[in-house]
Amino acid sequence: MPEFAETSGSPASAPAAHSQTLSRGIRILEILAESDEPMSILQLAAALDVHRSIAYRILRTLEDHGLVVRDPAGLVRLGPRLAALARGVSRDLQAAALPVLTRIAHELGMTAFVAVLDQGEVVTLVSIESRQPHATVVQRPGTRHPLHVGAPGIAIQSALNAEQWAALGLTETRRSEAGEVSTVGYASSHDEVIPGLSSIAVPLPVPGDSPAAIAVVYISSPHSPTDIGAALTEAARTIVAELS
Repeated sequence: MPEFAETSGSPASAPAAHSQTLSRGIRILEILAESDEPMSILQLAAALDVHRSIAYRILRTLEDHGLVVRDPAGLVRLGPRLAALARGVSRDLQAAALPVLTRIAHELGMTAFVAVLDQGEVVTLVSIESRQPHATVVQRPGTRHPLHVGAPGIAIQSALNAEQWAALGLTETRRSEAGEVSTVGYASSHDEVIPGLSSIAVPLPVPGDSPAAIAVVYISSPHSPTDIGAALTEAARTIVAELS
């Protein structure tokens, strides 16, 4: 197996080198997760701003662990091992949310998902697309965006107390809409994360877990935002009750 380090050096410098390599390996996984198609080693090296040989050594290690795979053309994509690892993330929350998301997605005809807070970003944990015969929006697990944009981010902001908000160390101020969620019943956004798309979300209070939200994303809908918000609120109650 290739060494998981780029350079040799004194013992004092070794931890820094290992940490940098690990950071680059994780960044490669993030880049591949954000890409709509497989990428070449040259593309990944450019994205990391490193020499091709460094990117290649990191990829070999990730490949040995099944985290990435290469097709016959040498293009790189995420590997099946990641799916197995992802199932262990908030396992109970995923299990409780999956049937509820499935029902919401099919009843409302839109993509439903649970998003969680991760160091100032909102990350999709699990999602379900509608089976209805019209254009649906793909919301892949692992998709992330800044906390200060999008309905899920606003919903999560509304559930954070002052101490939790300060601990994030964000330069952005809390969205004014976050203070209105308890009154309106839901958070909404349009054209924020992806142009042309709308989203509605409500907080999902999961004891002992990261702040979360249950949300839908769609192009258009015959349902009013109020009705969608009510459906999501009931869905959140169902998930929390299942976890309890």
